[in-house]
Amino acid sequence: MGSIYKRGAVFWIQYYRNGKPYRETAKTKKESEAKRFLKLREGEIAEGEIPGIHFEKVRFNDLIDGFLADYRINEKKSLAQAEIRVETLKTFFDGCKVPEITTPKIQNYIELRLADKKSNATINRELSALKRILNLGMRQTPPKVKRVPYIPMLKENNVRKGFFEHGEFIALREALPEYLKGFVTFAYKTGWRVSEIEKLTWSKVDLENNIVRIESGETKNNEARTVYLDNELKEVFLNQKARQKELSKISNYVFPNEEGTDKIRVFRKSWNSACTTAKIGKRLFHDFRRTAVRNMVRAGIPERVAMMISGHKTRSVFERYNIVSETDLKIASQKQEAYLQTQISTISSTISPIDEENAPKEKRAFSINTENP
Repeated sequence: MGSIYKRGAVFWIQYYRNGKPYRETAKTKKESEAKRFLKLREGEIAEGEIPGIHFEKVRFNDLIDGFLADYRINEKKSLAQAEIRVETLKTFFDGCKVPEITTPKIQNYIELRLADKKSNATINRELSALKRILNLGMRQTPPKVKRVPYIPMLKENNVRKGFFEHGEFIALREALPEYLKGFVTFAYKTGWRVSEIEKLTWSKVDLENNIVRIESGETKNNEARTVYLDNELKEVFLNQKARQKELSKISNYVFPNEEGTDKIRVFRKSWNSACTTAKIGKRLFHDFRRTAVRNMVRAGIPERVAMMISGHKTRSVFERYNIVSETDLKIASQKQEAYLQTQISTISSTISPIDEENAPKEKRAFSINTENP
């Protein structure tokens, strides 16, 4: 059983868990309030919980090492970004006891970041890091966090919607230097990330079986990926081999730089010039990724298969790339119009003509003029 006692004018409580004594201030001068606080702690112990005093000693900074260790152990490639977000969070939560990190306090943090003109997306990434920090603390043995507060997220509206129509891609490819034409063709058809194509080596290519494969650990989501080459892409790879033999510069990379000495690194100048020549406006290489997803879905390829080709791990991100264009909307309108025309034809063929002169008056009122509906 616990007890209460005074230290000066303030009441303190004492209780036991597994034979270990705990003492803490009730932060009150009223005996009745101290008794209620003691019953709260005894109730926690009766339910097998760790006393709240344990969590009240933990500060935000005590959880950071576990969060960053999780990134290192799992070899996450965004460790540097995680460290930056931690430093940003520390400017506000530094020294805070974990129970003090409440929803109102988090909302204050959001308001300050918005006042600093930070984007909703940036703030959301920081809030996601905060949530992860607290969740990892709660999973510790023994836990360092009793419960994770509700963390409100901001609405984001920064999803890029650029993509290539087929004619635009052809015009761009024609305007690019020869060494980039196969490079962009592979991107346009597969939706692979630029870094994945830049690093693609001949050891990952099996032209006999028309297969290109990258192993787990070489992709952003750490999952292996296999792509079967269609006729055009196989021709691209054969041309790459022939070009290297012609230049007498055999490279490990499928798509080497213009000199044929290393992988492609920077081609921004050639890209911007080609966009201008093709008269398609400013575009991003990443638009190929969105385009490939959309084209595969429109071609009837099952979404799961399309995700395996493009390397999308989550359904939500894939769906964000499955973009509807103005052409899609126009086709939808045309299909709806065609459908409604078939319905009119069906009505015309199934309704019997009514003899207006001999029909009763009540039937005349409901007759249908199929010629002028």
